[in-house]
Amino acid sequence: MKFKIYKAILATFAFIAILLVYTLLGFIIYKGFDNISLELIFQDVRVLDAILLKQRVFDGIFPAIVGTVMLIFLSLGFSFIFGFASGIYLSIYANKKIKEYINFCFELLSSVPSILIGLFFLLLSIYLHEKFFTNFLPSLLLSSLALSLLIMPYIVKNTQYSLDNIPKSIKLLSLNLGLSKTKNLFLILIPYSSKELLSGVFLALGRACEDTAVIMLTGAVASVGIASSIFSKYEALPFYIYYISTNYSDENELNQAFSAALILLCISLFLFLITKLIQKGVKKKNGYY
Repeated sequence: MKFKIYKAILATFAFIAILLVYTLLGFIIYKGFDNISLELIFQDVRVLDAILLKQRVFDGIFPAIVGTVMLIFLSLGFSFIFGFASGIYLSIYANKKIKEYINFCFELLSSVPSILIGLFFLLLSIYLHEKFFTNFLPSLLLSSLALSLLIMPYIVKNTQYSLDNIPKSIKLLSLNLGLSKTKNLFLILIPYSSKELLSGVFLALGRACEDTAVIMLTGAVASVGIASSIFSKYEALPFYIYYISTNYSDENELNQAFSAALILLCISLFLFLITKLIQKGVKKKNGYY
């Protein structure tokens, strides 16, 4: 009887959580779907001219969409390199004492508010600008570095967890057959846990998509067009949504912010689907699917 009561309580809370998620998504779709149009994205610029960068889009959100995608891939690139390597080291090579210390450091990093990370990189850019590089200013590069530091703990912990939870028989099989620890890692362990490793990338992806505080302090602006290089200022959808929602003059402008939020969700969904396809491809290639 008690088990049934506990099960019912847990099921109720799970249902409420799912209901809240779908309520939020439904509200965003309801408020933003009607305002999504080519005019919102490109204004009066021809679509092909905007995509081929033949003509600049001034009032549409196309530069913010491009800036968001660039920011995501740059921050994921930086964080994946260091986070993946750190997770492998913690799972395979580190002894217990070092593992506890490094894990504590990453847990501490994951608890740092994003606004503090943004402020740190802003002050860093000011210092470097005054002391060493006069052309070093808040930019796409600085934002991506700040975001990579923010999402790195997710990749580290997921990589470590994925490798730690591989069955011991799988870990020891190739070692008993004569493979070195390094070959065992790259030929057996990483392919075996590839699905879980890519899941961590998607988790970091979602974190990189939504943060506003970091990019607001490190290079994102309201209207600058598509960044010409990683050292330029840029536009991004999270900052656009924040800017419009705090400075709107009528309901139509506020609904544009909802439309931008819906487009941001669609970008996240698209990248998630790509991640799932890569997961299936890796599993099939390595014979684990």
